[in-house]
Amino acid sequence: MTGHIPVLLPEILAALNLRDGGVYLDGTFGGGGYARGILGRVACSLWAIDRDPDAIARGAALAAEFPGRLHLIHGRFGDMVGLLERHGVRQLDGIVLDLGVSSFQIDQAARGFSFRHDGPLDMRMDHTGPTAADLVNTLDEAELADTLYTLGEERASRRIARAIVTARAQAPILTTGRLAEIIRSVLPPDRNGHHPATRSFQALRIRVNDELGEISAALDQAATLLAPGGRLVVVSFHSLEDRLIKTFMTEQGGRRPSPSRHDPRSMVAAASTRFKVVTARAIRPGDDECNANPRARSARMRALECVLSDPAAGNLS
Repeated sequence: MTGHIPVLLPEILAALNLRDGGVYLDGTFGGGGYARGILGRVACSLWAIDRDPDAIARGAALAAEFPGRLHLIHGRFGDMVGLLERHGVRQLDGIVLDLGVSSFQIDQAARGFSFRHDGPLDMRMDHTGPTAADLVNTLDEAELADTLYTLGEERASRRIARAIVTARAQAPILTTGRLAEIIRSVLPPDRNGHHPATRSFQALRIRVNDELGEISAALDQAATLLAPGGRLVVVSFHSLEDRLIKTFMTEQGGRRPSPSRHDPRSMVAAASTRFKVVTARAIRPGDDECNANPRARSARMRALECVLSDPAAGNLS
């Protein structure tokens, strides 16, 4: 497979603590970079999920290279328990999630993820549901501004929303190029060289695909699937994702803030945690990797390990 460079691959493989005979999940198959790395490292079984049917179709070639070892599933990683259950898989020795948009998706103008290539304003990962164009042309100004601010951390969200509403009154906004130009017309150049539309495109993509909801569901389900010694490794690319992951792993690792001595909860003994945080802080790519692959610059990796069986699953020894 070409066109996709997996981020932090050596660090991911090390964090998963791979072993022969293990059963693993790549919850965001994408270009297959992590899957290839895992299958090439140990003699294991790997399940791979992707909501993009194009990714699953591309994966057939990799599955042929590892006959009987790579199993591809079309679906959302937020449904991983149900998807795996259909195949009789109830426990895993490791899970990796890469929350970035696939290079294949970014580089295809027809998918509408990037302002670098003019194309339909789509942004759907699975070709279903409302498009980014639907949102841009139907949300009222206040909700549009709120989306850009909350999901894109765009401080000029009101100014951009007002410009979009004005422009769509003249003609519907249907392409990535037109939306990018509308945003560029009301924002000064970014001093770091980033396109002014970067945060707005991020916000729309996150909302179109309910990405934060999917991540929350995936994290909760991953915790129920890990066998003792199994690890969850997640790579994120912006602060909203990383905040969700850090909070989840910190709480699962038992590092919740202590309640006040006046809080009734302080009288209840804390339950022993099933997990421990493997990464004291987020792992970032080095300069060499960022120079070779500029898309790696914002990547952050965190890992969590299951240390006890889940008593609710009846596996506690």
